[in-house]
Amino acid sequence: MKVEIHATPDAIGERLAARIITGVRTAGAEGRNYVLGCPGGRSPLPVYQALGRLLAKEPVDCSRLIIVMMDEYLRPAEGGGFSPPPAAAHYSCRGFGEREIVGRINAALPANFHIPDENFWMPDIDAPGGYDERIAAAGGIDLFLLASGAGDGHIAFNPPGSARDSRTRIVALAEQTRRDNLATFPDFTGIDDVPSHGVTIGVGSIAEQSRAVAMVVWGEGKRHAFYRLTRAGAYDPSWPATIAIECRSAELYADADAAGEWGAR
Repeated sequence: MKVEIHATPDAIGERLAARIITGVRTAGAEGRNYVLGCPGGRSPLPVYQALGRLLAKEPVDCSRLIIVMMDEYLRPAEGGGFSPPPAAAHYSCRGFGEREIVGRINAALPANFHIPDENFWMPDIDAPGGYDERIAAAGGIDLFLLASGAGDGHIAFNPPGSARDSRTRIVALAEQTRRDNLATFPDFTGIDDVPSHGVTIGVGSIAEQSRAVAMVVWGEGKRHAFYRLTRAGAYDPSWPATIAIECRSAELYADADAAGEWGAR
């Protein structure tokens, strides 16, 4: 896996935002959609912020950009089963995507260049497996932005022990994953406030549906994640984010704080 070390998270954001915009332009010129896989949370936020800044300077037609979100929290529903939180909830992945990704891009562009509503995708909790089919029918994901959990290496909501061939499904969240998300969503009052389940794209789905992946880790808190990712030789189910190593055109983007001594080479 190719590794790029940048001075700051903002530098990572600028680098990947420019890459995404180039991809959107190229796909548009070829008359096809550009499919971007997106996690929520802190790690990719500099990328989304940079997209808004760059597009404000030089508008690009994003009407054929499809945003594929990775996961969503679930709460127990009355009568059994689960339901997603309202988009207005502080921890909603749908709400994050609508505000931080689609909202930033659309705010920077004229109305006719907007990402249309139908180009923002979330996994369907009533038929999770249909997400993989929908992505495959779109031709796969051109670039999947990825992030690694700091404490247990979860990717999306795939907990440690996830099978290499796992597909989009409903999972019980690992306790460490829930603790990691206390930092991601500081409005949670404690671990008991963090949902215990989620719907997530699978480990195998990421590997098989992506033409290229960009793993983003930054900050001292992700130094162990960087260590695990740069030393794994294949998928290690004890650290699910290592699936990035087995993906096509895999690249790891880290800042100096996450890379530590490795970055000083």
